[in-house]
Amino acid sequence: MDLVRHVPDSVPVLVAGGGPVGLATAVELAYQGVECLVVEPREQVSWLRPRAKTTSARSMELLRRWGLAETLRARAPLAVSWSDQAVFVDSLLGREITRIGGCFGLDLVGSDLAAESGQQAPQPLVEEVLREAVGAALLTGRRVTGLREDADGVTVRIASPDGAEQEVRARYVVGCDGPRSVTRAAIGSRYEGRQDARPNYNIVFRAPGLAERMPHGPAVHYWVLNPEQPGMVGRLDLKETWWCIAQGVREQDADPVRLVRNLAGADIEVEILATDPWTARMLLADRYASRRVFLAGDAAHQNPPYGGHGFNTGIGDAVNLGWKLAAVLRGWAPEALLATYERERRPIAADTIETAAANMSTLAPELADPALMGPDEEFERVRPAVAEAVRRTKDREFHSLDLVLGYTYAGSPIVAPGCGERLPHRWLTPGESLYDRLGPAFSLVGDRGAPGADVLVAEARELGVPLRVVDLPGEPLALVRPDQHVAWRAGHPSGALRMALGHA
Repeated sequence: MDLVRHVPDSVPVLVAGGGPVGLATAVELAYQGVECLVVEPREQVSWLRPRAKTTSARSMELLRRWGLAETLRARAPLAVSWSDQAVFVDSLLGREITRIGGCFGLDLVGSDLAAESGQQAPQPLVEEVLREAVGAALLTGRRVTGLREDADGVTVRIASPDGAEQEVRARYVVGCDGPRSVTRAAIGSRYEGRQDARPNYNIVFRAPGLAERMPHGPAVHYWVLNPEQPGMVGRLDLKETWWCIAQGVREQDADPVRLVRNLAGADIEVEILATDPWTARMLLADRYASRRVFLAGDAAHQNPPYGGHGFNTGIGDAVNLGWKLAAVLRGWAPEALLATYERERRPIAADTIETAAANMSTLAPELADPALMGPDEEFERVRPAVAEAVRRTKDREFHSLDLVLGYTYAGSPIVAPGCGERLPHRWLTPGESLYDRLGPAFSLVGDRGAPGADVLVAEARELGVPLRVVDLPGEPLALVRPDQHVAWRAGHPSGALRMALGHA
């Protein structure tokens, strides 16, 4: 354990929690030139708890911005070309009912809609890639046990496994410490929402020879619509490791080997690697921040996993908050900018929770029909109706680019009327996205010779704001924020940058 490492007395930003959101916050801060310390209890990432498995197209665009998208793809056990299908079956080794293609933006390779497609990658891999990027800023083997905020900063109490405690002073703290967040409690924030009544049971297992016996071909998910044992199954790699969710199963009733065999529809060879009982939660913190302490990821919101939105929403939190903290700490924005974090991100989380809850309203138990388990004649009689119900109720779960790519910050005080959307992606040359030319801070995109361009350049110089000019002759001007959302376009630009930074 890392028990002898020197811990600094003070840091600009301390991040409580080194899951994917905490690590992403640290990567964004480093990208903006700000030091931080990430405090994380786990020494190592556990591959027996794969958790999230879908990195959305938008998150992949943000990883591309950090130079990490290709690293994640190269190390992902399932290449993006492997499958974009969700297959609905009566059992893994049984009959196919229907399938849905183009799932989770996995089909967006080379698309004009996004600079990156989605990527299937278990959460531990995402964490490993981000840990490597964070480097020495990650302090493992310690946990944040409390904090005390005052007018000038935050005093954070950190504990070692042996119980020894020390204090670190930070200008700001970001709480990425999950559902039982110490930081959320410290600022008096509370979850609002509900918990789903239905139990679920996750299993990670090894099944030699199962892949070779599968009649349905590659798929992101296999949905088993067996009324006696409904659930979902997928591959963690192209070897012998699989995951499944047995739906409606309580921990005290669970026999993992039997559950896997029921989903497979045969007495296959099974080695259980890990189990994890859980229930879905629809929770949103009633406040995201005090003056110097901010919540992100699961500390701020939780949603059901259906649709693959979980940690991806947290990555959006990390980038939104990270660039704003950097702007304040580097002196080119007023502290008032930080108040816009909650105003911009909380509505996105609320929409995501609502969408994921809607996806959860129809799962394998609701789609299963006892007739599917009968002889072929009976199966074929009911299959068209079940297939239609699948397509009608599950299409949005697998095709949600309006939420993933289309969310906006319209109405925020730091975007002009009619703005706030993500800058539309486009390819400038083969393999080069418009995003690749943007700067880490603000960017002015459009015709450099257009009226108003000099006004914005001069305003940036006056305020000390890093501004990259992306000259696109003949194109209208747009002021683009560090998170690739449009802050201003059209009209007279005087004061546009001041508005986008939260100046009164």
